[in-house]
Amino acid sequence: MQDFYKKALIALLLLVLGDALMAGLFTYGSYPSFTLLPAQRDGALWHYRTFTDQFMGGASTLRLDAQNKARLRFDFKVKNAAAYPYVSSELVQEDKNGRLAHMDWSKYTTINFLAKCSPANTMTLIISTFDPKISKPGKFETYRSPGTYFSCNEQGVPVSLDMTRFTTPDWWFTQMKLDLSDQGYRLDGVSKVVFGTSPYSPRDIDSYLEVSDLTLRGRDWRYLVAMAVAILASWLGFGLWFFRGHARALLAGLDSQMKKDLPLVAYRQLTLEPYKDKEKASILRFIATNYTDSGLDLDGVAAGTGANRNKVNEVLKAELGMTFTTYLNKLRLTEAARLLAENSGAAVAEIAYSVGYANVSYFNRLFKDEYGCTPKAFRSLSVQQGQSAPAEASTAPEDGAA
Repeated sequence: MQDFYKKALIALLLLVLGDALMAGLFTYGSYPSFTLLPAQRDGALWHYRTFTDQFMGGASTLRLDAQNKARLRFDFKVKNAAAYPYVSSELVQEDKNGRLAHMDWSKYTTINFLAKCSPANTMTLIISTFDPKISKPGKFETYRSPGTYFSCNEQGVPVSLDMTRFTTPDWWFTQMKLDLSDQGYRLDGVSKVVFGTSPYSPRDIDSYLEVSDLTLRGRDWRYLVAMAVAILASWLGFGLWFFRGHARALLAGLDSQMKKDLPLVAYRQLTLEPYKDKEKASILRFIATNYTDSGLDLDGVAAGTGANRNKVNEVLKAELGMTFTTYLNKLRLTEAARLLAENSGAAVAEIAYSVGYANVSYFNRLFKDEYGCTPKAFRSLSVQQGQSAPAEASTAPEDGAA
């Protein structure tokens, strides 16, 4: 059994390490991310566009720096010439043929970036997303445009915005003649991202905004479900292997134990073997005949054989290498094992009493210490084994006598 337990411990450690590695991989996979800049994915890429209030008679200016593709930067100056002063830079998604593309961002929940600006500013981020019920492809004024505010400064502000909680401006509902309560939007048809000024942006000051590390992040719960299923399956497999292997190892151990106990079944063997030392033979036969007496002790053997206590112990030590108590328990437990295997109808308590144990709990503890399992488990294993090792032990001397 020790070899099996060593193998099981090694298998358990490997299982734990494997599950830890798998948990790490699945957990990492459950946080999908996608870097937008520089943008190129499946043939789609960003096309930069700018927008100012000049078409409304305003005087705000904007100059886009398109040299560094890894970031978005534009210099601007907002002037109060228009009713609603505003400038923005747009990242429009296009395919390799220059046609407008709609990107599926439904598995992402946040948009993250580093925002630098001078002077410190409050800017807007808007996502233009296609609504199949009301939007017309390519006409961005019909796209839903949920957005929010973010802050920036010269040192750079790490920004993380929850894209599921953006707000669509009231003017868009008025323009589209929709109810203001219809605030829902989807992220499976995103066509552009807009970075622009806000009503709180400073006026008549040379300013700039720089956006880098523009990344989408989300949570894919399917990975965690798959991880739970995989870990559960691995532990179920280990449990099945362990219990089957444990049963086989226990059966092998019991078989070995029974073979080891064959020479000790003295209650049949000793009556057939001649002993020149009559006192020794008397002691061994007395114990073999009376071992089922629950009151049998060393004094009883001495009184029944006429030998003193020291002589009884000397005989047992010399012949069997055991003390009186150890040998008595060995006889009783070996006979109990035989009865358990051969007599499936007898109760455990009945067998315990028949071999000399008045206390069933004490018998169960001694039996488990001797054979590594309870009497009931031993009986079940004996049935699985197909043959009874105790029965072989009890018949072996008779075969030799024949």
